[in-house]
Amino acid sequence: MKSNVPLLEKITNYIVKRKGKQLRPMFVFLSAKMHGEINESTYRAAALIELLHTATLVHDDVVDDSNERRGFFSVNALWKNKIAVLIGDYLLSKGLLLSLDNDDFHLLKLVSNAVREMSEGELLQIEKARKLDISEEIYFDIIRQKTASLVAACCAMGAASVAQDKKVIDTMYKFGTLTGIAFQIKDDLFDFGDGKDIGKPTGIDIKEKKMTLPLIYALNNSTGAEKRRIINIVKNHNENPEKVAEVIEFVFEKKGIGYAEKIMQQYKNDALNLLKDFKDGEAKTSLELLVNYSIERKK
Repeated sequence: MKSNVPLLEKITNYIVKRKGKQLRPMFVFLSAKMHGEINESTYRAAALIELLHTATLVHDDVVDDSNERRGFFSVNALWKNKIAVLIGDYLLSKGLLLSLDNDDFHLLKLVSNAVREMSEGELLQIEKARKLDISEEIYFDIIRQKTASLVAACCAMGAASVAQDKKVIDTMYKFGTLTGIAFQIKDDLFDFGDGKDIGKPTGIDIKEKKMTLPLIYALNNSTGAEKRRIINIVKNHNENPEKVAEVIEFVFEKKGIGYAEKIMQQYKNDALNLLKDFKDGEAKTSLELLVNYSIERKK
């Protein structure tokens, strides 16, 4: 991350000191260790994923006009949007060059596909937020692209850094996809709260007109009049805390939370079943624990 540009050096230092849980690099390392010996290529894959993920977060804060990230000021809050966009571009280019300089073309292909899918998923979500005409099928399309594609890339890249067996790499990609979907459903559940300690305030998705699984299920199991009332609130009164609370209460009444939790558990179980054919060991056990943590976390 070193740079001769003082401003760049200052901002990248700020970002590095406030790194998050770094779950994605963990998926890279554990996937690699399960199939072989961790090597320099594995470290580059983990670094590439973290650089890419951080770049998308910096850009997301600009798009969402968010002033906070992980309990600290976001880059755009401190240095304005133009600089934040350039920082995101810089982080992305550092990751791509890391792969190119070391001829990791197989890893670059996997991560480039994830970048494309993430962009498509975000744009699909924005398009649907305008009309609020979203089915469960479209919801899963969005989260598979927006969130699960990067976790899938982590697991596939980890395996690809130590093995060349296409079947193994494809299985790990599928495992990452299923885990990523469960992870995103958990994130969506946080928005409704349940009296427990959660890492973000409730109702954020509703304010941003994001149709998540608990709400979609609740709407699909309501009368025409109820549906019109709730969609009207999401569309026209999403800044009103009392109205947002009304939507959250509606989702609980219609058992949308329980339904989403059940689906999340199904995806988690399907992901863990894919690991059964691989030999037991420390890495496999840790990967199973990481999947369980993904859906049991409190924030």
